[in-house]
Amino acid sequence: MVVARVDLAIVLPCFFVGALLYTSVGHGGATIYLAILTLAGVATGPLVTTVLVLNILAAGIAFANFGGAGHLRPRLLLPFLVTSVPAAYLGGSVRLTGPVEQAVLGGALLLGALRLLLFSRPPNLGVPREGAVFLVGAPLLGATLGFLAGATGIGGGIFLSPILLLLGWATVRETGAIASAFIVLNSLAGLAARWSRSPVDLATLAPLAAVVVVGAAVGSFAGARKIPPRALQVLLGVVLLVAAGKALL
Repeated sequence: MVVARVDLAIVLPCFFVGALLYTSVGHGGATIYLAILTLAGVATGPLVTTVLVLNILAAGIAFANFGGAGHLRPRLLLPFLVTSVPAAYLGGSVRLTGPVEQAVLGGALLLGALRLLLFSRPPNLGVPREGAVFLVGAPLLGATLGFLAGATGIGGGIFLSPILLLLGWATVRETGAIASAFIVLNSLAGLAARWSRSPVDLATLAPLAAVVVVGAAVGSFAGARKIPPRALQVLLGVVLLVAAGKALL
């Protein structure tokens, strides 16, 4: 089944809302796009590259808004990128079988759901943003999240954000700027790894990209200036939880 056979009157508004809500916290929305397609009964495997392009577009717009508002901290971002980008390429190069792919996707959606439902504002541990913990921990986290991003077709920002907040390495809006840049570069690496065996479906991409770009522009502009209410995060978490259950079962 392909997206063209799905009722676009339902799918397109869902993608618009997903892009709006996710970019309001600096994310690209790949997890919600995959969740929507999963709930619609679409085989997500052939469309991972299409989702990655949507992720790049949305996170790129989010980065422009959060970075343009002065929230980017390059010295914090770079240690993660050094390892995450090559790891994302490596993860994207891994060929997963159908059941394994569904299990990995379901696991990623489940982790995303738990992150949204349980950690709206993780406690700040106040770990110093310098010294051995940072110099070793940031690249290790980058490699782990990068590989996960490449293997599942997401950008990894949904996992990076709560870690940054938990460790006390960034404020909420700084996290939005860092996560959006992290997502764009990891998604580009994953896309490069997958392109030869799974080209982008342009017919599917065009209508989805149109609504995602508009949603991302609105959501990230608002998010760079006002934090979205907790209720929206819970709603997204429930959607991901249902999609995770469908993918795993």
